[in-house]
Amino acid sequence: MGLAADVEAVVAAAVAEGQVPGAAWRVDRGGEVAVGAAGTHTPGGDDAVHADDVFRLSSVTKPVVAVAALTLVDAGLLDLDGPVEAHLPELADRVVLTDATDASAGTVPARRAITVRDVLTFRLGLGMDFTAPWPSPTMAALAATGLPAGPPQPQAAPPPDEWLRRVATVPLAHQPGERWLYHVGASVLGVLVARAAGRPLPDVLTERVLEPLGMSDTGFGVPAAALPRLGPHWTPPDTEGRHECYDPPDGQWSRPPAFPDAGDGLVSTVDDLAAVAAMLCRGGRAPDGRPVLREATVREMLTEQAGPVDDEGGGWGLGLGVRRTDEPGGRSAGSFGWDGGLGSSWWTDPRTGVSAVLLTNQMWSSPTPPPLFDAFRAVAFGPR
Repeated sequence: MGLAADVEAVVAAAVAEGQVPGAAWRVDRGGEVAVGAAGTHTPGGDDAVHADDVFRLSSVTKPVVAVAALTLVDAGLLDLDGPVEAHLPELADRVVLTDATDASAGTVPARRAITVRDVLTFRLGLGMDFTAPWPSPTMAALAATGLPAGPPQPQAAPPPDEWLRRVATVPLAHQPGERWLYHVGASVLGVLVARAAGRPLPDVLTERVLEPLGMSDTGFGVPAAALPRLGPHWTPPDTEGRHECYDPPDGQWSRPPAFPDAGDGLVSTVDDLAAVAAMLCRGGRAPDGRPVLREATVREMLTEQAGPVDDEGGGWGLGLGVRRTDEPGGRSAGSFGWDGGLGSSWWTDPRTGVSAVLLTNQMWSSPTPPPLFDAFRAVAFGPR
């Protein structure tokens, strides 16, 4: 079989097994492009998923907004190694927990300011520590301010200034630059981008990334005309195989949020995400040759800055994952991309030129993605 048939067989089998209700995919490999969809929007329904349907990206949002942030670095509006307090004065003069596991142990002054690089590399001192019990004292403190925790809730957070004000009431868990902590840095990055550009984040993202790359189906909300292509999103099946609707088509992504969350707020399509991957593979250039990012900036973005961040060969560049090791029969060291907890995945292997996007309509039930992810990557990146 060819690439397209092989990918379709793998995804269709996962749908038939009930791993996910539906999925769309795109694999670019050696000049061959496989695009398709399988399953339905409603479990057991007849509303077929199509390859141009819109999906909730969750954490695959992070690399897309990181590109926008780095365009501001190239433009001189952000200094990668400068303090963020120039634009985010709320984050000046931080204090840090003496013991990250015990809020009662007291605090000490931060040894230095938080930098833009710290935010992009998730080493600003706030975020999820996957090696510690949940919730950590700082994550509990953030939740106590009324900020949403857990799966994405676009309509639950306050506007950016109020969001950051609440974040600034919480001490850091670790010194700036000391430890990789997940997610919060991406949300802070969105506020930083907007303030540095003097424009709302959605406008900056559209002008600097989405329009140059022709990404017409990506945004923090879904326009009314595109709502028919946004199906419901589901929880994993319970022990009796029943799903609960996590978000309906007219739910939280059906209108612009007060807080456009750069950590998990975007919707997109397989073709739009493939456009980001292709731009990075071209050294930062749009399809028409115009620069979106400087080639040197792309190299730095895709170079490991922090790691390991997991037990599976993962490191972190500037706003996205970068594999530290070769994956047996799969992605090479230096492959870049990320996965999202609502069932999204994008990875590109610069050594082989293979790029693969998989978007599903079901969230994960644990920190481990469904078996479909591994099966999809095996056929996309593995030997043929």
